[in-house]
Amino acid sequence: MLQKIGILCASDTELAPFLPHIQGVRTDRKAMLTFHTGRLGAWEATAVYSGVGKVNAAVAAQLLIDAFGATAVINAGTAGGLDEKVGLFDTVVTQRAAYHDMDEDILTDFHPWMETPFFPSDPRLLAAARMAAAGAAHPIRFGDSVTGDTFVEGKRRAEIRRRFAPLSVDMETAAAAQVCYVHKIPFLAVRTITDTAEADGPDAFEKNCERASVIAADFVRRLLDVLAVGE
Repeated sequence: MLQKIGILCASDTELAPFLPHIQGVRTDRKAMLTFHTGRLGAWEATAVYSGVGKVNAAVAAQLLIDAFGATAVINAGTAGGLDEKVGLFDTVVTQRAAYHDMDEDILTDFHPWMETPFFPSDPRLLAAARMAAAGAAHPIRFGDSVTGDTFVEGKRRAEIRRRFAPLSVDMETAAAAQVCYVHKIPFLAVRTITDTAEADGPDAFEKNCERASVIAADFVRRLLDVLAVGE
């Protein structure tokens, strides 16, 4: 049974659209991060922005679980589009997440001894996302995502597409997914596209980040409303 939702964003821009909707909010500081706890729709929730990168995301995810009692974690924010069908401001709901900058046998031959290098998203959260996608104002796409500690552009896009065939790439999803995987905590990532092969590079990200963050947050709140109906 889901009791408390952890909302994990990478940046303050990605977190900002959630904050006006968290009622009765209180803030706590841990590990140089600020956690916002209150009611988000029908749910008790704690929201945080972790900072960019895999380790930052893992630290925040662990704290959401250990210190704030999250029984599910949703990673929300922005991503780069890798699949040619994915356009600016499309939202990608991650079905599986993997690292593009890690040897693929690290996670299968060593802890946590996975069957594949992909972390699966929670089926219940995915089902709620599919229901929420019906009638959504912006395109919602379901597929794989990859994560690494570098901004991906140019030739790297083609290399990663060849290895993983993902819809999107970011710097946090797989790390948060791994933390949830080892704790058996339901996880889902919802990220809206800020840059593609046609609109490439950090400048495109900066230009589109705020709008994409709002789209992602709106869809997460829609998903949570759907999820609440099933409780």
